[in-house]
Amino acid sequence: MLSVTPIPAFRDNYIWMLRQDTSPEVCVVDPGDATPVIETLEREGLTLGSILVTHHHADHVGGLPELIQRYSPRVIGPHNPAIEGIDERVGAGDEVRVIGRLFEVLEVPGHTLDHIAFFTAGIPPLLFCGDTLFSAGCGRLFEGTPEQMHASLARLTALPEDTLVFAAHEYTLANLAFAKAADPDNPDIDAAEQECRRARELERPTLPSTIGRERRINPFLRCEDAGVRRAAAPQGDTADAVTTFATLRAWKDDF
Repeated sequence: MLSVTPIPAFRDNYIWMLRQDTSPEVCVVDPGDATPVIETLEREGLTLGSILVTHHHADHVGGLPELIQRYSPRVIGPHNPAIEGIDERVGAGDEVRVIGRLFEVLEVPGHTLDHIAFFTAGIPPLLFCGDTLFSAGCGRLFEGTPEQMHASLARLTALPEDTLVFAAHEYTLANLAFAKAADPDNPDIDAAEQECRRARELERPTLPSTIGRERRINPFLRCEDAGVRRAAAPQGDTADAVTTFATLRAWKDDF
């Protein structure tokens, strides 16, 4: 059985660790810091066989040099030569087998232009989406356009609703505070906030979420909803979905 465990890093990053119960070999996703990964491997007697990389930001790749030097893992990531140490550069439609599971590569530009995500079907399906999709939110547009990010989120929203969403940051409560402003008549947001507050009080992650849950609570996935459109454009709700998304993202940047 495949298990996924968060390795906390920095202030609010999660480095996700994948392993099968029958093997000490693991894969980690977006190791921005080598130290907590090494500590986990040494403490639990594990070996690092592979690394998945979603994009080039330092808090996702900063640990690569030390981990590569120490463990010589197979490193899989996007077609961006600025990321050193990648063995297999992958893009849309490529497939890679990691820890016994076949992952499809999805190109999801917006947060950055090189951003990819890794999806594996199964029971349940799993999605490692870096900084593209967060619970109740999405990444800032550092390099891409609203059109690109809206299309990328639509690509992820089309995945099966039971897909577990492993985002890279613990931003959920802050995102839910914005979601309440952007989608004020949505009772699912209030219920999610209560559940996530309890999790954080117990020092537990609010992740993974699911695609089905995000369809209900994430305003960036609900730009066709009349309530979200009214909140984004108080003077009228006639804007199309991309314009509504762009308005929401600019609003969230200063929220």
